[in-house]
Amino acid sequence: MKISKIKFLKSSSQVTECPATTLKEFAFIGRSNVGKSSLINMLFDNKNLAKISKKPGKTKLINHFIINDEILLVDLPGYGYAKLSKGETKKINFLIKDYLENRNNLFKLFLLIDIRHDPLNTDLFFINYLNEIRKKFNIIFTKSDKIKKTDLVNKSTNYIEKIDSQYLDNKFFVSSSTTKSGRQDILNFIMK
Repeated sequence: MKISKIKFLKSSSQVTECPATTLKEFAFIGRSNVGKSSLINMLFDNKNLAKISKKPGKTKLINHFIINDEILLVDLPGYGYAKLSKGETKKINFLIKDYLENRNNLFKLFLLIDIRHDPLNTDLFFINYLNEIRKKFNIIFTKSDKIKKTDLVNKSTNYIEKIDSQYLDNKFFVSSSTTKSGRQDILNFIMK
């Protein structure tokens, strides 16, 4: 399937506000500042599609985008940002939990991981949560342009080996929003 159009559909502060549709949703989640919005903009070659900020914690709502009037792409809030108030953190955590556990349209979940780091406790905690709710997911490693090409395979393979999850799909991606690496593989996976 070729992408002929993509547009922002709506932001939702609660799962009950999400679009009332039967379209499949492909959701992106990860730690704050992992590059979710940058990845979405890179995938669809539109730097203004998803709002980007250098400050972590910018995305606080569930943002829906519609592709070819056939599928929905979802930019979820990031987890693990310590500088938000306890109230804001609790609200975002509930929003994520409610979406992942109750949104029937969720077809595929992509967990974004910064490839420069070894597994962080926040990521491992989140993966453990996905195990508890039996939610299948794929990993997209981001910021691959920030490390040596020779380290890419080792870093990604070592990370996958350290993750203890029967719900991790065996297909993972290595990407860079700067160089656009991984773009076509991810799009092919979504659009197949």
